[in-house]
Amino acid sequence: MNILILAAGQGKRMHSALPKVLHTVAGQPMLARVIASARALDPARIIVVVGHGADAVRSRLDATDLRWVTQSPQLGTGHAVQQAVPELDSSVPTLILYGDVPLTRVSTLQGLCAAATGTLGVLTVTLPDPHGYGRIVRENDQVVRIVEERDASNGERAICEVNTGILVAPTRALIGWLARLRNDNAQGEYYLTDVIAMAVADGLQVATHQPADLWEASGVNSKRQLAELERIAQREAAGVLLDQGVSLIDPARIDIRGSLTCGRDVTIDINCLFDGDVVLGDQVSVGANCVLRNVRVGAGTRIEPFSHLDDAVVGEACRIGPYARLRPGTALARDVHIGNFVEVKASLVGEGSKANHLAYVGDATVGARVNIGAGTITCNYDGVNKHRTVIEDDAFIGSDSQLVAPVRVGRGATLGAGTTLTRDAPPDQLTVSRAKQMSVAAWKRPTKTKS
Repeated sequence: MNILILAAGQGKRMHSALPKVLHTVAGQPMLARVIASARALDPARIIVVVGHGADAVRSRLDATDLRWVTQSPQLGTGHAVQQAVPELDSSVPTLILYGDVPLTRVSTLQGLCAAATGTLGVLTVTLPDPHGYGRIVRENDQVVRIVEERDASNGERAICEVNTGILVAPTRALIGWLARLRNDNAQGEYYLTDVIAMAVADGLQVATHQPADLWEASGVNSKRQLAELERIAQREAAGVLLDQGVSLIDPARIDIRGSLTCGRDVTIDINCLFDGDVVLGDQVSVGANCVLRNVRVGAGTRIEPFSHLDDAVVGEACRIGPYARLRPGTALARDVHIGNFVEVKASLVGEGSKANHLAYVGDATVGARVNIGAGTITCNYDGVNKHRTVIEDDAFIGSDSQLVAPVRVGRGATLGAGTTLTRDAPPDQLTVSRAKQMSVAAWKRPTKTKS
């Protein structure tokens, strides 16, 4: 089939300079979610109609499988589809979707297409309060037309079955109907919904299909509606995790803005955010208020509360946090401990190594079984360039040490507390660099003078 996605609207009620379809739901632009659903249907081609902010939309989402059409000015949904006619393959049906309706399930679209084989099909929903929607008008249970709210009679406004806008149609017939559209209505626009009556007049029986959940057909015209769909998306994502056996302490307090893959017996506490591609191995525990972005975490690792992990790889049986930060380029081997207020950036840390308190490890290669004392930092930046620190296996770095890169600490070396290391420390030796300790017996503490 052809899949045509209408994404030209300005979205004035969003009160934003960002094109409406680029506002995100669960970390993805709304239009990106619709495109992903379209791709799942394996169409012959995907055409996207853009208008307001067209350049920004194309630059954000352009891909080789997308064909772009510009609608200017925006004169209604029928006019938008008219602009795409040259891109349509008339030998296959056309499915029309909307860039601001981001949560329609692929299974729902498949159901619509199956119901409408050889004819025109419309996705409808039945609402207790249909105000603002186009009504599905039936005669003898057969759809005969769709009437918009502003053009409806009082009797038609009482109808609760409404049009979602999503439809599928035989393309050759659709092109003919589009050519006959008129704009003599309250809005002065070309309504795509007018093709329903044309199809009936041509002898086609219009098929309908309804989604399992009303929110699948919900569109976004305001920040309030965007926030409502965000909560729905997060609730659905949490439900999937629960069905997979993940323990969520409170399913209402988790945010997934990408892909979260979990092994067996994973536990996630409240207020955690998962962004990008996150993989948690078996028996991983994530404490409250953590942020994980593009992270792989090995089995049995425990991430304590308030830790931030970004573009990092964490091995098995590690202990991270609380209040730890792993920055991009960090890779931890098995049984590594990164503790309170420790920051690691672009570093490799070997098996069994520990930095339990108040340390910064940047641009470093740390061997196995290394102990990094509290207050230790790698001085990796000289104001222009970054330099690397190497700490070999079994080294012990005393508290409050500064390792001025480029520098190497040899295997089994010990740095005394307070050392500023500017030259390589030999293996299996104690290296100390500190001022000589003095005590002044006759010294007296100054006292405050009276004014």
